[in-house]
Amino acid sequence: MTNKKIPMRMCTACREMKPKRELVRIVKTTEGEIKADPTGKLNGRGAYICKSNECLSKARKSNALSRAFGMAVNDEIYSMLEREFENLE
Repeated sequence: MTNKKIPMRMCTACREMKPKRELVRIVKTTEGEIKADPTGKLNGRGAYICKSNECLSKARKSNALSRAFGMAVNDEIYSMLEREFENLE
């Protein structure tokens, strides 16, 4: 019997390694749009954040997504992500 390997990812806000399923993938699409990717299948550059508003606000304070995507991520995008996080819970 083989144990299935659980894919681990690091939260860009708290820098903790967690199983991929416990995190939300934020994606920067090829068009430069930033959005939550609950399926984990959208094309583009991905960054992961814990499914908590605490980590999302930590990412906002430290500009973690701006660094991960190499572009400015404004408050409008963070507000949209907050709404999407509420829908996930």
